[in-house]
This record gives sequence, structure tokens and C-alpha cells, in this order.
Amino acid sequence: MPAERYIYDFDEPSDGGAELLGGKGIGLAEMTQLGVPVPAGFTITTDACRAYMSNGKALPDGLDREVGEHLRVLEEKTGKRFGDDSDPLLVSVRSGAAVSMPGMMDTILNLGLNDEAVDGLARATGNQRFAYDSYRRLIQMYGEVVEGIQASRFEDALADLKRAKGVQHDTDLDADDLQGLIGVFTTIYKEATGHEFPQDPNEQLARAVRAVFDSWESPRAQVYRSTYDIPDDLGTAVNVVQMVFGNKGDDSGTGVAFTRDPSTGEQGLYGEFLANAQGEDVVAGIRTPQPLTAMERKLPRAFEQLLATMRRLEQHYRDMQDIEFTVEDENLYLLQTRSAKRTAAAAVKAAVDMVEEGLISREEAIARIDPSQLEQLLHPMIDPTADWEVAAKGLNASPGAASGKIVLDADTAEQRGKAGESVILVRWETTPDDIHGLVQAAGVLTAHGGMTSHAAVVARGMGKPCVAGCEALSIDVDRRTITLADRELKEGDTLTIDGATGSVIIGDVPLVSPQVNDDLETILEWGDEHRRLRVRANADTPEDAAKAREFGAEGIGLCRTEHMFMAQDRLPVVQQMIMAEDEKGRRTALDRLLPIQQADFEGIFEAMTGLPVTIRLLDPPLHEFLPDEEHATDDRMRRRIRALREANPMLGTRGCRLGLQWPEIYEMQVRAIVRAARAVEERTGEAPLVEIMHPLVGFEEELRRLRELTVRVAEEENAGDYLCGTMIELPRACIRADEIAEQADFFSFGTNDLTQTALGFSRDDAEGKFLTFYLEDGVLEKNPFETLDQGGVGELMRIAVERGRSTKSDLKLGICGEHGGEPKSVAFCHELGLDYVSCSPYRVPLARLAAAQAAL
Repeated sequence: MPAERYIYDFDEPSDGGAELLGGKGIGLAEMTQLGVPVPAGFTITTDACRAYMSNGKALPDGLDREVGEHLRVLEEKTGKRFGDDSDPLLVSVRSGAAVSMPGMMDTILNLGLNDEAVDGLARATGNQRFAYDSYRRLIQMYGEVVEGIQASRFEDALADLKRAKGVQHDTDLDADDLQGLIGVFTTIYKEATGHEFPQDPNEQLARAVRAVFDSWESPRAQVYRSTYDIPDDLGTAVNVVQMVFGNKGDDSGTGVAFTRDPSTGEQGLYGEFLANAQGEDVVAGIRTPQPLTAMERKLPRAFEQLLATMRRLEQHYRDMQDIEFTVEDENLYLLQTRSAKRTAAAAVKAAVDMVEEGLISREEAIARIDPSQLEQLLHPMIDPTADWEVAAKGLNASPGAASGKIVLDADTAEQRGKAGESVILVRWETTPDDIHGLVQAAGVLTAHGGMTSHAAVVARGMGKPCVAGCEALSIDVDRRTITLADRELKEGDTLTIDGATGSVIIGDVPLVSPQVNDDLETILEWGDEHRRLRVRANADTPEDAAKAREFGAEGIGLCRTEHMFMAQDRLPVVQQMIMAEDEKGRRTALDRLLPIQQADFEGIFEAMTGLPVTIRLLDPPLHEFLPDEEHATDDRMRRRIRALREANPMLGTRGCRLGLQWPEIYEMQVRAIVRAARAVEERTGEAPLVEIMHPLVGFEEELRRLRELTVRVAEEENAGDYLCGTMIELPRACIRADEIAEQADFFSFGTNDLTQTALGFSRDDAEGKFLTFYLEDGVLEKNPFETLDQGGVGELMRIAVERGRSTKSDLKLGICGEHGGEPKSVAFCHELGLDYVSCSPYRVPLARLAAAQAAL
């Protein structure tokens, strides 16, 4: 049996693609085979990296021999010998994973130089300065990457030399200066490692290859993979490439070019160039580069060749390319091409333009856009060009960014927000009582709570940024101060929060406005032609409903009536109803609430004319509408608060249990819904499509009784057509869905609570506590409150779908938890055969796109 093959030359065909050769390796191989000017070289595959990692960091058998064989082929192609003292072949070692991870792994240039070869290089090129510059770079990069020496030790020595010489740039140092610097660098190397810089080029190469493999496991690479959902077991390839030199003089240089602007997607010349430099000078920001147009004046022939090559590569890959290049003595060489990282705005613009240019199909354009990236377009973001320092981190609970003055209570937030000030509401955690402050705040920061906490859910619904569960935050309400990490701030000081990353920044940071535009609408309309899943919105107010419709929502999948009870003008009436001693007293208060509730529904039905609206009857336990015991106004209220208090209200008297114990509450709500629908039909001539939803049903008998109540009240009011259904949020409801379906016209999966009840996780206690540990320690890969737990919660949903439709084949099925706007969860809902997903208004475009991609 032949030994496993681990290496391919750039000009050799391979069937493995980017998974085997890595993104950089496959790019170099394809460019070589296209006839694009690329230095010669070879790729050590990701198989070798995986073997190295699984073998206790020992190189796989035979790899050294294979490297030697391919080095000899490289020597024949270049006419130079690796390790030659008179005119050496020099190589770079570059990482390259299957999925692009810019800057996360390591590169080493100029391998093959030593104390003898540097003089040979100087003689062969007639350029001493270039030779010494290349050697000092090797010592520094090798020291940092292979030996882990702090970069600052080398950088400080270089800065000291420039100060002593009275010069500003590296390029102002002459050959003698650089020769002296080599002596300083080798001393730093020896002091840090206890041994001399290696003089054997083969040892340099072998250790450099190991170092690149090791960089796959570096903390920054692990964080990047976690952030972008890249599997940990892919490994990186290593590219061994003949050195071409941009640091030979003014006829040489290095740069990075994009075939379109990665910020906007516009066509045009975009990139940077540095004369007399090596590649890491541009990428690491060691010197300030010039715009690419500067290259046209200095190196016109290479510039024209670059433009032609850029056009050719974009045509070949049919995507925006990010290209690294070097010019040596006016000859252009490409070192890399890859699909360019880009903003959401650029992704959308480029995709639409490429369809119009005939480069890609509409279906490919739809598939190109990352749905989760669309959130960038729908919320303000921190200006990527600004400078800022993160003071603390919390959970990225609702995307977008906001700067504003710190306020510590909802009343102040409302007062100052209405006065036109931008404020950030900072709380231990928010409650439904804070809704008036949330409405006026630019953003919310909480010390407790998670991704689906009250603050997070409400903020997402409003399209406001929220950072929740910021454990470095402490609040002293009496002194009106907060402490972030070690910094004390007063109420009125300015904070900036970034709800997309969970960052909290002290002070004001410039923001970039949302960019909903024609290109995005075009992509979404193309997607709408393909998707089967309808997309609705979770909306509790006419304003939310109108915003959702603007984003293309096809109805409301969840209207939460409890938020309506929290408004300041009606909370006293709700409290009067709760405090009542008997049914008569409760009905008196409910009669006052009925016209207010009816007006709420009329506004929502009008905003959604012609589209279905699912209204969930009152769900939370009654104690949530009462103040804390210490704020009770009298002994009677204190007694009532104590009587309603529960050890675990999330599993207590809420949802349908409330409606069965106090049916007059649900009667009032059904009456208000039916009257509102009739009033809107009389005004508009179009009957609203009403769906009345009973929450937290676990038993058929619960829904049978509540359906009876709904039908009775609706008949009393001469109701038009409506549907009566339930929210599926308990494991028992999933398992007995065939029985419950006897009483239901529709099911809507409330996956926030279904996740809690299926996993036994209290959402607010899990996030920021043990769940954070689970995610960091690898117990769980994903936060189940963000991405649906398909193996557990998803299986319960599958059972409910199958059993529910075995009773009623036309049973309407949807999802209204926050998962309804998460791309992977949307794809799962498509596969399950649900009829619709529902999410916060600002996630509707994301869900529309994800549903189209699932269908394609």
C-alpha cells in the first residue's frame, strides 16, 4: 500500500480542493494553471496538519522526505539551491486554511538565509541593503512565530535605531545600519531562547512548518473560529513559496488589491501599495501605505498587468477577489487570491451588480449573502474607521450600536429621551415596568439577563441595541453611579454600546447609519420567488407592525398582549383588576380595560390589513404587574403580592392556567379582539385575518375549555372568521400533539420556553452563568437560546408536527420564538414543513433570505 501523499506542487492537479490544499494553496494552484504570474512552490496539505495534531504534535511519517523531494523540484524550476551560500533559493512559509481566516495564523518570510548566505545574496544581487533587510526580517519573524519572542523586543530595537539615526522610516536606514541591527536582533534571539539563531536552512524550514501547524491552535485562531462558526478539525495547509522581493528598491514593492470596494461593493480601483517593502509591512500596518493609484505613477507596466490580472481573476472566480501581490524589479507576482471579506452593503451591491453583468445567476446571488450579516444593514453600527477601547463585554443581545448618556431608571430615560437626548438605560435587569423607558432609550445595558431576557427581546423588537449580562458592571442606585471594570462613571456620563459584539465603550464613538437600499430589496424579491416558508413578525404595537410590513412581513406571528397592559395609563387599572376581592370587582376593572385593549388591536389590524395576525392572550403571572412588596401602597396590596408570589413563576400560574382560573380576563381579551376586527372591517372594507392563541397548553382538556370560551364570546359578538390555536412550548404538548390538535386550528412553536422546559434551563440563570462555561468549555457548541437545539427541542417539534398533522392534515404550523429569525433554525423549520416563521421586525429581511436559501 503506497504511503499517504501530503504535498502537491502548484502546477500539479489535485482533486481535494480547498479542503485539502487550503484557500491560499488552491488559489496559488489555480492561478499557476491559469498562467497568472505566481512564484513557484508547493502546498503541504491539511491532511498533514490533522495528522500532526492527532499524533501528539509529531510530523507524520515520510513528510520530511516528501518536503526534500519537492524542494529539489523547486530548485530545478528556479535554478537556485536552498542553503547555497553564494546565491541561495529563499522561501516563505504561509498558512492557509480551507476557510479564510485573515491574519489569524502565521507566515514567515526569507527562510534559507544565514550569516553566510546573506553575503552571497548581497553579492548576487549587487544590493547589500536589500540582503541585510531580508535577513533582519527573517530573524524577527522566526523569533516571534517559532520561538514566541515578544514582537515588541524587536520593534523597540528598530525604533531605537531610527531615533539614533534621526530617520522616520525603515527605508531610510542604510546597509550598515541594517547590518548592525542584525547583530542586535541575534542577541535578542539568544537572550530569549538560550541558543543561537539556526544556521541550517532545513532546520529553519522544518520548525517553520511546525509553527504554522501550531498556529491553528492559537487563542486568536480559536476565537475567530468560534465567532464565525468554523469547525476546529479542518486544520491548515502550509504553502512553501519561492521568495519574490518587494524590498529590492524603488522598482519593487508590495500591495493588496480588491476587485471591488469591500465596504460598498462599488466597482473601481481599491487597494494599497508600498514601494520597497515586503508583504507584512502592508498587512501589519508597519508603514502607512499609499493608495493603489500611486503604483500607476511608479511602476506603470506592473500596474497595467495587475489591472488585467484582477479583471481576469474576478471573471474566473465570478466573485469579488482580495489579492496580495509583489513587484520585484518591475515584474508582477501574485501571492494570493481569495474571496474578499466584505460588509453586508458590499455583499448585496456586488451580488446584484454581478447578476446584471451576467457573471452569476440570481440563485447564486441569493446564496452569496450571509443572512446573519444583513443585521449590519438594519441597525446603526460603530464606524469601523474610528478608534475606541472596549471597557467591558456582555452578551450581544440585540444588534446595532448607540451612544448616549447613562440613565439608571426608566422614568429618567423617558423624560430625557422625550426631551431629545440620546440615553442608554443601564439597569441590573429590566422588567416589563421599564417599557416606557426602553421606548425612549437609544440602547440598553444590563448587568443580569441573557439573550432572550426581557431587555433583549424588547430591544430586538424595537430594533434597539442591547448588551445584557455584563458581569463587569455594578450599579450604585443611591449614589447614581456605575462601575465598569475599575472605572466609576456618573449618571449623565456618556457610554457607547455595540449590541452586535457585546462591547461596552466609555465615551462617544461615531456611528454609521442603517443602509436599507434598493439592492437589498432586489435580492429579497428574487428570494421571495423561491421560498416556501412565509415570514411573519413578532409585533406588539401598530408602529412595530408597520415597520415589519415595511421589511416585507406577511403577517404577525406573535402579538403579546401583556406589553399593552404595561403602559402607564393602564397599569393602575390592571392592578385594580388583580387586587379585586371577587369576580365582580375584576369584571368592573376589565370593563375599563376593554375599550383600551380594543383600540390597541384596531391599530395593529389596520397596519396589517389583509394579512394574518396571531394574538397571544395574557401569558405572564399576575405578580409581574404588581410592584415589589416594599413599594406596595398599603397592607392590602402587600397581602395580595404575598398571595400571588410563587417559588418558580415561570412554571407557575401563567398562560392558559391563568385563563382557566380567571376566565373573565380571557373573555375580555377575546371580546376586544372580535370588536376590533369588526370595527376595522367596517372602516376599510377588508376583514382582518384573526388568529387567537392560547399560551402554555399541555393538556387537550385545557384547550377544549378555552376554545369553548373563545367560541362562546365570539358568537355573542357576531364575530367573522377567525382561527383558535395554541402555542406549543411544553414537551408534553409536543408528545400529545395529536390530542391537542383536535381542539386547535393552528400550532405556533414558542421555542424560547420550549427550550427552557425541554432542557431544564432557566434562561436568565443559564446565560452569563453555567451556559457561558458550557460554551467556552465545549460542552455545548451553540447557545440553544440563539440557535435551535435540533437534536432535542427540534426532535420534540418534529414529533408535534407529525402527530398534529396526523389528526388534522391542514393544521397550520409556525414558530414565533426568537429562533424564527436565526438562519440555521429557519432552514430547520423549512425542512420540518412549517408554514411560517415569525421573528422581530428587524430580522424579517434576514428570515426572508434564509427561507429562500433553504428552498434553494
